[in-house]
Amino acid sequence: MATHKLDNYLRTYRKRAGLSQDEIAYLLGACDGTKIGRYERFKRTPNLQTALACVAIYGVPVRELFAGVYEQAQRTVARRVRRLDKRIGPERVCRLKIFGEVAPVKNQKLRHEQCADD
Repeated sequence: MATHKLDNYLRTYRKRAGLSQDEIAYLLGACDGTKIGRYERFKRTPNLQTALACVAIYGVPVRELFAGVYEQAQRTVARRVRRLDKRIGPERVCRLKIFGEVAPVKNQKLRHEQCADD
């Protein structure tokens, strides 16, 4: 059974750190905690600079802090890799790290050999 991941775990890590929304806002250079509340309630998505600042504040990898967003992006890319593989062939697609994660198991040996030839 697949587990549903939240888009982000900003609130979880803020609470663990014992900080208020206003305190996190200060660290991020925002006026008050309003924007932080919007991020935590999934009403607004932080820009890249803010997301990376959150990573620095909490000391958590971006893929963990924004787990749901990461999973969705990973599924989308995996679906596109499979389509691209059909269009241009594995010899070019296999250079991508995600290729090994989406290649069918029955073709794993063949695909590994194709990628090893580079």
